[in-house]
Amino acid sequence: MALIRVLASIALMIASGVVAAPWDVTSRHTTHRVRSVGPSKVKLTSYHPTATFEAYGVEGVAHPLAKRGVTDASSAEAAKSFLEDKLGVKADALSHKGGHASEATSFEYFRQSLNGIPVANAVANVALKGDKVTSFGASFVKPKSVAAAEPKLTKEDAISKAESTTGAKYNDWPTSLEYFAKDSDHVVLTHVVQVQNAETSEWYEIFVDANSGEVVNVIDFVSDASYRVIPLNVQDPEKGYSVQTDPADTTASPYGWHQTGSTTTSNTSGNNVISYKAILLIGTTGTSSQSSATNNYDYAYNSAVSPTTSPNVDAARVNAFYTGNMVHDLTYKYGFTEAAYNFQNDNYGKGGAGNDRVKISVQDWTGSNNANFATPADGQSGQMRMYTWTYTTPNRDGALENDIVVHEYGHGVSNRLTGGGTGRCLQTTEAGGMGEGWSDALADITEVNSATMSDFTLGSFVTGMSGGIRSYPYSTSKTTNPLTYGSLATLNEVHDIGEVWALIWHEITASLLSK
Repeated sequence: MALIRVLASIALMIASGVVAAPWDVTSRHTTHRVRSVGPSKVKLTSYHPTATFEAYGVEGVAHPLAKRGVTDASSAEAAKSFLEDKLGVKADALSHKGGHASEATSFEYFRQSLNGIPVANAVANVALKGDKVTSFGASFVKPKSVAAAEPKLTKEDAISKAESTTGAKYNDWPTSLEYFAKDSDHVVLTHVVQVQNAETSEWYEIFVDANSGEVVNVIDFVSDASYRVIPLNVQDPEKGYSVQTDPADTTASPYGWHQTGSTTTSNTSGNNVISYKAILLIGTTGTSSQSSATNNYDYAYNSAVSPTTSPNVDAARVNAFYTGNMVHDLTYKYGFTEAAYNFQNDNYGKGGAGNDRVKISVQDWTGSNNANFATPADGQSGQMRMYTWTYTTPNRDGALENDIVVHEYGHGVSNRLTGGGTGRCLQTTEAGGMGEGWSDALADITEVNSATMSDFTLGSFVTGMSGGIRSYPYSTSKTTNPLTYGSLATLNEVHDIGEVWALIWHEITASLLSK
């Protein structure tokens, strides 16, 4: 609750004019993002209609059913009645996407529905505590026109269009028929197609107009980073290795890290994570086996030789497996559970869609000096790609720098929790910047070791540079890091924007530690 109060204070300062919002209200950062897609660098736009958000304090406001004395309504029914009243829409205009509960609060997600078909980018969310609504957000539209519900274009034609536009291949995930609200206030019917390019790590969801064949929207599931393991709260090999015994949290991972379904494993795979070194397009082969029974993984990293030599490859796979599982267990305790769209093959009947553990490819062959995380919807595995870095001799391995692994996993957390598990929400420039900031902040917070908040740099190990790969260290000193909320007015790249949001979280964490 202390953190909520701090964030509420910040919001109040902004709303009351104490802190001016840095972007003009007409800025396209909040609604649009242009992406260069595929080998031909085709320019495609991601668009999300302008959203409204209202918070009603800790006490909240009664929803219409409660006002009428209905006491046995489900949270979904209560949220739906609130949206009908608040947005002035009929019940058939609301398509319930899903929901989950965390302690005393329930979260319900809806999409606008037209002609019985959901509008992909017209969404709403409602938070409820008991019979009170504590907040809601919505991006519903009032269209000038709505396309007919019957497509002229076949799904095969749409797949071909998506492939030719992106240079990627259809991945066999079932296509869907959804409306899409364009920024012209016209709503078009679209075939939604997923395509992937294994060689370039690209993974897109393409919206093809089912009448004209035009590509009207793109969802990029991959969150790239230019970053700069080993207990979770330690940054990299230079700061220390230790043997961690039975680190799995029994609440988050009740059967440990090496069981998936009824199968117990003796390699770097399990219910939450599989880490491997892929061989070209073969896939998730190349895991590390136990060094001794049972499930002991003791591989010493040798910094004097290449990361691709033995046993350095095993050290990388083991560290990525450990760190990925630790972040799974940590975020589980704070609400990123099965019902809240987390990453697990077996959800143990606790809600959400399973068969979506995180796949971590170490020393991935598709690139270098980077890392990324692709977050499709709940029920499809998140894909983390870790690369080697060539700034030093020998080269260094990103899978051995915990802040990089945690940052990447953070993209999975934020993309799943924002928007009810769809993986579609953080697509505009402003939203993408917040996602980058949340990921940096998660990496920063996991490395807090004392009651005093130390300066934090990202990527210092892999680059061999003490300053890492961000513009400034995250610090409470304005001399060390001069960025402010107002700096956002001059920034238009997601990692640059993220540095401001992460710095805000650094300051908040420092304040909480000092209490």
